[in-house]
Amino acid sequence: MASPGSSGRCSRTPGFPAGPLGGGGRAVPAVGLGTASLRSVGEESFRGALLAALEVGYRHIDTASVYGSERVVGEAVAGAARRGVIACREEVFVTTKVWCTQCHPDLVLPSLRESLQNLQMEYVDMYLVHWPMSVKPTKPHYPMKREDIMPMDLRGVWQAMEECHQLGLAKMIGVSNFTTKKLQELLAFAKIPPAVNQVELNPVWQQKKLMEFCKAKGIHVTAYFPLGGRHSTSTVNPVLDSDVLKEIAAAKGKSVAQISLRWIYEQGASMVTTSTKRERLKENIDIFDWQLSDEDRLKISQIPQHKTVSVLSILCPDGVSSVELSEVDVVEV
Repeated sequence: MASPGSSGRCSRTPGFPAGPLGGGGRAVPAVGLGTASLRSVGEESFRGALLAALEVGYRHIDTASVYGSERVVGEAVAGAARRGVIACREEVFVTTKVWCTQCHPDLVLPSLRESLQNLQMEYVDMYLVHWPMSVKPTKPHYPMKREDIMPMDLRGVWQAMEECHQLGLAKMIGVSNFTTKKLQELLAFAKIPPAVNQVELNPVWQQKKLMEFCKAKGIHVTAYFPLGGRHSTSTVNPVLDSDVLKEIAAAKGKSVAQISLRWIYEQGASMVTTSTKRERLKENIDIFDWQLSDEDRLKISQIPQHKTVSVLSILCPDGVSSVELSEVDVVEV
């Protein structure tokens, strides 16, 4: 089903190459700004990072109800339009997500309406199911209690997502942290298939099985943690501290971050990165006029794999779940 049309008040002109077309017919910008961790830097620094990103050419901003960043995102986009940094709101691709506490058929649409109120927008370009798990209804938060996990009515949740699309409140709908098993379950009954699956993806977590499945099903992949992440018990970032990536970066005169982002781009995926520094923001989109060699790609394909995010990342350490945790985890098996 086609997405509701845009107002036509201004053209959409991403400042850099975009990823493959999503199911609603609009290109997903190749690099976006993620906002999950930006709230920790303080509101003014966060607002400044959003404006800087838009000024240097970012046209995708990724947020979520659980991040607590939607209000500032909306204010920044409106402010950028007033200042002429962007022509209008339609120029920016905005993604938000429904959290586990609202992953219930009767709460998906109200959650989106609340997100739109926070954003002060009439629609979002992409609305994602943030995690394939339902938790006892309450305000979005984490970590969540294991005993609050409930059996998920995925069919009912997805029908509510389809309603969000049909009402024109979400131009495209998709999922996040879905394994091939969960995608197969969803595709068995979805009238509108997910346009996007946003997952952890980088050279040290290459998701080959999932990438092949999504490509075969026409589901675009967006990468989060494209530059890796740290476990709470470690000071090592397996991407930025990778000797293989460091060697390739030195030979090419690029940063390790650029090598990782370029590799993701060459997989046909888009990505959301996070930085508050203008120079780093610019560096992260300077990945389109050069490419990796076959030798580089071979070396990267042999990097030992290391996943950062699992369901344990968002749950309290104690307590007992009535739902098997393997059913709500995000690790391919």
